[in-house]
Amino acid sequence: MAKLAFLGLGVMGYPMAGHLQAAGHDVCVYNRTGAKAEGWVAQHGGRAAPTPREAATGADFVLACVGNDDDLRGVCLGRDGAFAGMEPGAIFVDHTTVSAQVTRELAEAARAQGAGFVDAPISGGQAGAENGQLSIMCGGTEADYAAAEPVISTYAKLCRRIGDSGAGQMTKMCNQIAIAGLVQGLSEALHFAEKAGLDGRAVVEVISQGAAGSWQMTNRYETMLDDHFEHGFAVDWMRKDLGICLATANENGASLPVTALVDQYYKDVQKMGGGRWDTSSLFKRLRKLG
Repeated sequence: MAKLAFLGLGVMGYPMAGHLQAAGHDVCVYNRTGAKAEGWVAQHGGRAAPTPREAATGADFVLACVGNDDDLRGVCLGRDGAFAGMEPGAIFVDHTTVSAQVTRELAEAARAQGAGFVDAPISGGQAGAENGQLSIMCGGTEADYAAAEPVISTYAKLCRRIGDSGAGQMTKMCNQIAIAGLVQGLSEALHFAEKAGLDGRAVVEVISQGAAGSWQMTNRYETMLDDHFEHGFAVDWMRKDLGICLATANENGASLPVTALVDQYYKDVQKMGGGRWDTSSLFKRLRKLG
């Protein structure tokens, strides 16, 4: 069992840290809102620290799941950042979806002081985090990954090293690109079914068993038809992720016309007041259009 720090107790980080404590690790948590960290301790045990540095002091592994590039830099760098408390040989594992650029920047900073760094973005949503069934795509050295994998696997159904630093984030971009197109396709199919006077549930029962089937179809079609959009990853966060995808595509020359279009559709959802709706709310946009 290891001594761990976990930074960021949002809808994903909160249950992930809980799995680590339940597995017998010694977990110290940090959250920007201290009351949430204290609530986590009351529920799971372990300890809370007032700064990332204090949480990371003496830890074998420091894990983070925060919001964006700036949030990640904030918990890593500076006088009260985690890196200031990490000892040589400790490994930082980042579960945040951020740019590959900030990943490489922070990996270099960690290694300069003798620490390791693994970028390990996650897929599987809140349910995956709560059930310990996340898919985790990793970048970093083989040695850092091999050391961190037993800890990460505590809440993973699949964990794999894809390549060097940044490879995990690049793979997460592929994940978000694929999801954007799938959700729009599913939304259009359900919208078409409604316009054609078909029973959407009956339609999905049939087509989900064929080549059109997907996780999105199986897990989201009923809530979409019921006009419920509080069941997963928020539109605001998806636009943040798609922005990273599109910026990276401009750098590497990839063509992402569908992703760019769906990003604008999500912008429409935001204008509808749906920034905190889940990503399947693309269907609500189509219903509004008539």
